[in-house]
Amino acid sequence: MSGRETHVPTTGTSAVAAANVAMAPTLRRGNHEITTGSLAPVATEIRDRCLSVVMPCYNEIATVADCVGAVLSQPLVGEVIIVDDGSTDGTREVLAEFDDPRVRVILQPHNMGKGAALRTGFEAATLDFVIVQDADLEYDPSEYPRIVQPLADGRADVVYGSRFAGGDAHRVLFFWHSMGNKLLTLASNMFTDLNLTDMETCYKAFRREVIQSITVEEDRFGFEPEVTAKVAAAGHRVFEVGISYNGRTYADGKKIGWRDGVRAFWCIIRYSRIGQRFR
Repeated sequence: MSGRETHVPTTGTSAVAAANVAMAPTLRRGNHEITTGSLAPVATEIRDRCLSVVMPCYNEIATVADCVGAVLSQPLVGEVIIVDDGSTDGTREVLAEFDDPRVRVILQPHNMGKGAALRTGFEAATLDFVIVQDADLEYDPSEYPRIVQPLADGRADVVYGSRFAGGDAHRVLFFWHSMGNKLLTLASNMFTDLNLTDMETCYKAFRREVIQSITVEEDRFGFEPEVTAKVAAAGHRVFEVGISYNGRTYADGKKIGWRDGVRAFWCIIRYSRIGQRFR
């Protein structure tokens, strides 16, 4: 692994897009501002290498090399921050072989959980926009442009890539797993007053200053409902775009389990406005 790091100058979105957003009529619902879109902003051309990809990684020797290769092939990617979460299957040795100057590898001292890995990665991000990318190839990096576009246009602060809102091909997998995701999304929406279709998605993209202003407390998969609650409480503009999904089975190495679902319900309540009153 090369110790080199690149620094890519960052700039804001175009003045034209910002002006169009400023002129667009807005509605307010609680703390959430909604642009009506009657004066739609002109799509801003996204600069190459404006995106920091944060990749938590734990025992992904079968897929991590292909995943990193797919990420690096995307022109938007300026840095890939891989946080290895104490892998013991040879993943660290694979990571040591990458010599692309955009790749930065951070080694956690032991397995601490996905949320802890993301917390470390977010702190290290330096570019305009930040996206989460799992190392298992369930999500396709070629879809970065459609996810980042609302951020580049100045319309959004946060963008979720939804597996349930259209997009491209989806692998058909577990009914009850899908129902669990939808129930968690419904519960989250009830407490946040958002209208998401896929709160548990991996693909969450942020303006860098937004995600770095959020203190991630959850060490495991509770990150998803926690960050959603905190984004909603701060009144950030949230968009969704449809994405494809190539889900894997537990035999393929999927790690999330029913206990994480129970924890997610607890996190929905804990980090909601109601929960904050009792903390």
